[in-house]
Amino acid sequence: MTIADRDRIAQIRLTAAAIIPAYREEKHISDVIRRTREQLDHVLVVDDGSSDKTAQCAREAGAEVIVHNQNRGKGEAIKTGLRHWLDRQFIYVIILDADGQHLPEEIERFIGAAALAADRSVFLGNRMNNLTAMPFVRRIVNRYMSNRISRTCGQEIPDTQCGFRMLDRQLIPELLVGARRFDYETEMLIIASRKGYRIESVPITTVYSDEVSSIHPVRDTLRFFKLMRRYSKGWGD
Repeated sequence: MTIADRDRIAQIRLTAAAIIPAYREEKHISDVIRRTREQLDHVLVVDDGSSDKTAQCAREAGAEVIVHNQNRGKGEAIKTGLRHWLDRQFIYVIILDADGQHLPEEIERFIGAAALAADRSVFLGNRMNNLTAMPFVRRIVNRYMSNRISRTCGQEIPDTQCGFRMLDRQLIPELLVGARRFDYETEMLIIASRKGYRIESVPITTVYSDEVSSIHPVRDTLRFFKLMRRYSKGWGD
């Protein structure tokens, strides 16, 4: 790594901030924040209407906190965070989950990728290089959805279902509309692709512990197919 590369990485780190959307994550949030703050100085938790002590634990751990007065969905929590950092002139935003499934220590991988990449890129975590820790059903569903979304985006994206990602502020205004819940993370990739952004994969670790998925199998699957139907007209499929 050259001196110029190191300087670029240091500059990106100084101008990057984190968003952690959270819903009833009092058990994990403090540890996730502590480890994230070892990587970045600016960490925002958006508590999406939790009924537990998520917001209190997040403040005590040193994060900025915005609280939704009711549950609006993960997509709306992310958009709240994007608006917050856009107003504060940060150049890069890193999004990671509150349940410990993403390792904050791997933020440096995203920063390193951004330092070496060309302009107009979105950096997306890729867990598909090591699938031993991923439950079999999730593996099959992820591959199916990633294939469908890749066709819709017009580019190969091996792990479209990963929420660990890094965005450039130039794209953020385009992402302040759209879906409200988990389908928003898919729509984000489609919007970015149609705006000419390359989706760059960043290898990350697959972590599954005691987290309970908030995804509703039937309802959120229907949302996914509705989203695909809307965007596939005249594109990819």
